[in-house]
This record gives sequence, C-alpha cells and structure tokens, in this order.
Amino acid sequence: MALNSERFGSLLGRAVRVTLKCGVFQGVLQHVNRDRSLLLRTVKNLETGRSTRGVKMFFDHEIVNVELLDELDSGKGTALLSECTSAVEENKQADSGPADCGPWSSPCVSLECLFRDSNSLKYSLSEKKKEETVEYIVVDCFQQKFGPAVLQLQQQCVVSVAGEGVNLSRYGKLSWLEVATKSCIFLFDIFLLGPQAFKNGLQMVLEDKNILKVMHDCRWISDCLFHQYSVLLFNVFDTQVADALQFSMATGGFLPHRVCMLHECFVQHLKIPSKWGSIMKCTQQMASENPDMWFLRPFPASLLEALALKAMYLLLLHSSLMDSLMSDLTAVVHDYLNVYRTGSEDHLGSTKPICMELPEELRQLADIQQLRREKAIKEYRMNEDGLLIRPAMELKERDDPQKDGNYRDDGDCFPTNKVVSHITPFFNEGVLLSRKA
Repeated sequence: MALNSERFGSLLGRAVRVTLKCGVFQGVLQHVNRDRSLLLRTVKNLETGRSTRGVKMFFDHEIVNVELLDELDSGKGTALLSECTSAVEENKQADSGPADCGPWSSPCVSLECLFRDSNSLKYSLSEKKKEETVEYIVVDCFQQKFGPAVLQLQQQCVVSVAGEGVNLSRYGKLSWLEVATKSCIFLFDIFLLGPQAFKNGLQMVLEDKNILKVMHDCRWISDCLFHQYSVLLFNVFDTQVADALQFSMATGGFLPHRVCMLHECFVQHLKIPSKWGSIMKCTQQMASENPDMWFLRPFPASLLEALALKAMYLLLLHSSLMDSLMSDLTAVVHDYLNVYRTGSEDHLGSTKPICMELPEELRQLADIQQLRREKAIKEYRMNEDGLLIRPAMELKERDDPQKDGNYRDDGDCFPTNKVVSHITPFFNEGVLLSRKA
C-alpha cells in the first residue's frame, strides 16, 4: 500500500503525546519510519518532568497510544496517526521481536551525539585500505539469511562469540550477537529477532559441546544467556583467562593484579595496527557514554564494521594465545624428537629404553621458570597481595606492521600480526614482558 504523503506530511512537526508500556512522553513528531517507529524532537518525560535535547526514537512494540496534543479533546489524534502508519504495515516484519518491555525491548535512544560519534568512527574506518575491508552478514530476519547462517555455524569446530547490549547480565538487554568463523562473520540482530533466534538454532550452536566458542570474559554474557534465553554455554575458550595464564607462564608463576580488556589483548598478542585498536577502543568509549546506542535502528554501518572487527580478531586471538600457552610443550617435544636422533652412539649405549627417570629436557623447565621469575621481579612492581602490577597497554603507532618481525600473514585466515613463542634451553625469549610503568 502506498503511503499517503499528503496525510503523512500533515503530521510532521506537530506535537504528540506517546504512551509507552513503561512511560509517557511528549514531543514534536520528526519522522515515522517504515517499521512504525517514531522519531521525536524536544522530548519531555511527562512522569518525571525532565526534558531531553536532540532526537529520541520510540519503537512500535513499546507504543501503547499516540495522540496529537492539539486534538486530544476531539479524540481524533490517535486515529489520525494510526491511519498514517497503517500505510506501511505490510513492511513490518512479523518476527521483529516480542511486544513487551522484556530484556530485548529498546529504551528511547538519544541520537544526536551518537550520530556525531559514529560519523567520527566512520571516517577512521574509511582510512583503512580497501583490500583489508572486513566483510560481514547482518542477520536481522528469519527469512533467507538466518537458516543458512545457523547451518554454517553448526558445521564449524571453532567460532568466536561476542555480545553487545546494556548491562549484559540477567537484568540487562542483549542487542547484538557476533559469531565469526574463519570464512564468515555473522552479526545477529537479537533486538529485532527476539528470543526466537535462540530457539530457532542459536541455542544449539552455543550449547554444542563439539564447537569451541572463543569469548572474552564470558561471565556476564553467560549469565544473560542462561537466565533470559535458557542457553547454557558449553566448550568455551575464554581469552581473558588464557591471557592471565599466559602472563603467569611468562613470569614464572606470578599472577597479574588485573585482567586485560579485549582491545589490550588484541594489541598485546596480535600486534594489530594501532588504528584498528583505536577504533575498537573508541566504540567501547561510545557505548560507555551512551549504552542505548546498541538499540539504534538502522544501526550505523561504521559500528557494524567495528563489531565485525571484534569478532574477527577474537578468533585470531585464540590462535595466538594457544601458540603462547603451548610454546613450552612445543619446545620440549622438539628436544625430545632430536635428543637421540642427533646424539652419539655412545650416549645411546648408556641409556635404557625403559628408564623412567625425569629427562634433562624436562628438568630444564624448572630452571626456565626460575629465570622467568627473577626477570619478572626486576621488571614489575608487586602489590601487597603478591601480584605483579600490570600496566595498561598503550596503543602505539607503527607505520608498516609488515616490517615488524612479529608480523605473520595466515593466508587462508584473516590477516594478523602474531607472536609465536619458542623457549630456548635456558630462557623463553619469545614471551614479551612489559616494563615497569
């Protein structure tokens, strides 16, 4: 049905009162979107009396009633707006989420400052070389995209998983779920899909014990998924935990006084270009200042790309951390392979094949641990709890990451700079220790 532009135009710029299931607001009608969501400016909360500058969005499934303030007495206000918005009813998706103020419902989003910040982020992203553009698929409806996406994920052995929203926990609101494989990045719009997204396949993926889920600090999203969507995560590799274990291994058994944020792990272990690190840090700061930005629809393309980057690098972080955590094992096994093969015949004659005494190749691990502890004590300060004070990772500019000796191109995987640690017989030179702040 074609939208009656004359009737629609007659409503714009007029004062309306919007009654939600969780509040009453009034403001000037700025726009009616195709999904029946409303944009209002000069908004006032009639329950608190507080006014808000800029523009706010009100979503259809939250709206109970809309009235024109100058026609309240005649009772024509609601009918007039209903007539206008019914013209776009056919474009509204039946599966766009539940009609209540549950965890997936949207707050009223303040857009003015968000547009400014997202534009700034967009300019940063546009500076990236075209050949390194991140490709992703937004899954925001059950037709066409959702089924094939879930089917592809069910065939994977390892995927990365990240979530975005407000106060992610049993009391918070989940808006986006990012899931990446080696070849594809899916951005699931949980705000539009609603809990049916998990019932229709995502729950099977997240609970599959044969699929390794790479996540960073899974505590809060695990709480959110279990209590709101009855999803019990299985087989998770947490990069925050792995980073702390790697730090302990590199320092001879000491623990850090704090855990690392995700963008710090990216810089520390992947040596990603500082530009990408800054973009992800900027996105995090924007979300901290305006948490409701995750519920903005349509969602800015620059922020979608930032989400895709996060999922992409999270998958690579797993590989890097596994290399670091397995470096001692790899080096000792390498020595095992060569100790007899390259040794003299005289040495073989004095060694019994069934000898169970701890070999020298394993004994050296104790010496390496001691050397690492001594080095860590010199280079880190220690707090009163005996934990090493770990300085915050700073983003440093590098003109050409490929000139860095730690750069590696994975070929069939995503481009990354990665450190592959190897121990020497006496000390692990591959593990980098941050200097004292």
